[in-house]
Amino acid sequence: MNKAQFVELVQENGSYKTKVEAEAAINALVESFTQVLEKKDEISLVGFGSFSAAFQKGKSGKVPGTDKTYTSEDKYVAKFKPGKGLKDRIVAGK
Repeated sequence: MNKAQFVELVQENGSYKTKVEAEAAINALVESFTQVLEKKDEISLVGFGSFSAAFQKGKSGKVPGTDKTYTSEDKYVAKFKPGKGLKDRIVAGK
């Protein structure tokens, strides 16, 4: 599903009058999530899941088929842990 299709779905489910309103709501949500994760805080939506920024240590490795090696740097990455309600709905959708 691409963004345009998602905007249409949000418009239907959210009872928005126009796609512009639905897209504005999505953009506000994404920007809010981004601001919270930039601060290394956590967002918990009961029944849906939680988003957090987690520290990931750098790794060393070797490029297959060559003698080249690489080292990645330490960084923060976004993580999502689904909640029980979301897990149950996905299982029921099989």
